[in-house]
Amino acid sequence: MEMSLHHVQVSGPAGCEEAMRGFYVGVLGMVEVAKPERLAARGGAWFRAGAAELHVGIEEGFVPARKAHPGIAVTDVEALARAVEAAGAPVAWDDAIPGLRRFHTHDPVGNRLEFQQAATA
Repeated sequence: MEMSLHHVQVSGPAGCEEAMRGFYVGVLGMVEVAKPERLAARGGAWFRAGAAELHVGIEEGFVPARKAHPGIAVTDVEALARAVEAAGAPVAWDDAIPGLRRFHTHDPVGNRLEFQQAATA
C-alpha cells in the first residue's frame, strides 16, 4: 500500500484567518483553497503549494505547540528565508542534520514551522 501526506493542520484562535492569509499567501506564496461549505462555518482557512496542503483550524483556548511542527520541503530555502525575514518573522537556521539546509519560524499565532531545501534529482 502506498501512502502520501495530503495535509497537515495547525490551529489558531478565532479571528486569526486574515493574519494567516497574510502569512501563508502573502509571505510564503501559497494559494488559499476554498473549504467545503459544511466546514467553512467552523472558520479557519486552507492553503496549498504544489501537492502540500496546510489547514488552519480554529481552536477554543488555543495555545501553539512548542515542538510539534510541519516540515515542508521547498525548492529555494534561502529565498524563502529572506521573504520570511523581510516580513518580520523569525528565521532560526538549524544545522543539526548534516547535509540538510533548514530553518524554523513561527506563523502569526505562534505555530512552529520548518522549511528545508528540497532534494534535487
